[in-house]
Amino acid sequence: MADRLDLGESAGGNDPLHVPVVEGYPMAALDTTLGRRLGAGFWVSVGWLVVIVTVAALAPWLPIADPNETGYGGRMDRPGWATWFGTDTNGRDMFSRTIWGARVSLTVGFVAIAAGLAIGGTLGLIAGYFRGTADRVISFAFFALLSFPGLVFALLIIAALGSSLKVVCMTLGVLSIAPVGRLARAATLVFAEREFVQASRVLGATHTRIMLRELLPNVLIPMSALALLGMAVTIVAEGALAYLGLSVSDGFSWGKMILLGSAPRTLRDGPWVVMFPIGAMFLTVLALNYAGDRLRQYLDVRELAF
Repeated sequence: MADRLDLGESAGGNDPLHVPVVEGYPMAALDTTLGRRLGAGFWVSVGWLVVIVTVAALAPWLPIADPNETGYGGRMDRPGWATWFGTDTNGRDMFSRTIWGARVSLTVGFVAIAAGLAIGGTLGLIAGYFRGTADRVISFAFFALLSFPGLVFALLIIAALGSSLKVVCMTLGVLSIAPVGRLARAATLVFAEREFVQASRVLGATHTRIMLRELLPNVLIPMSALALLGMAVTIVAEGALAYLGLSVSDGFSWGKMILLGSAPRTLRDGPWVVMFPIGAMFLTVLALNYAGDRLRQYLDVRELAF
């Protein structure tokens, strides 16, 4: 339930220079804000994300080479019509490997941030709504997670449990719980005092109904933008783990491809071996960051206006 804007009578009468004010914001400013759109850059970013997700999902059925087939071309073949992205030191097609590497990188990013949203978002919602002891305990847990160095935590978990895809996703998911939870808690604290929540309490709604029907849809507004930004951070974090030799062992990601092609001789004789995985990661992270930032600004505007 949204707040109704009651402009009332203009104190300036027929004065054309008088601008009505709503909660401290001039109406002209609100009209300008409402007139803004996501922009062409947002849709270009979304278009790139749709393309990269689609080709990654359809990789097993695309007419491309086997990414693990050695001798598909010559060693370190330059990009051309036969091999668009060239080949690596073992003669494997880099175009196919870049597409298949996207499957692992995007899976890690999506699963990790989804786990962080599910766990951290739920805990933040509970802490912001009930407050008191629940808030203190959950907030302390968030502070503890944030205080522990993320890289050291990832090293400990992966060294103890291995570097399978599930373990890497779980590790990065745990690291995303605290930032997501703190944002969910802050948003919940704001909306928990709004009139529509108070009205639900007066009407006898249960705590579960208030959190799910009244608070959760509003808290999801900033969380949706954070999901894109968090996914970008997670993809970069997986690449950093891969560069340390700690990424997924049951497949290969963009980060692992960059590691395999980072030998000095390979960089000198065949820079395309790392150029294309780096380019794919850069464009994807850039698109996620830009789309997430624009979406955050757009949703903030709608929250203010309505």
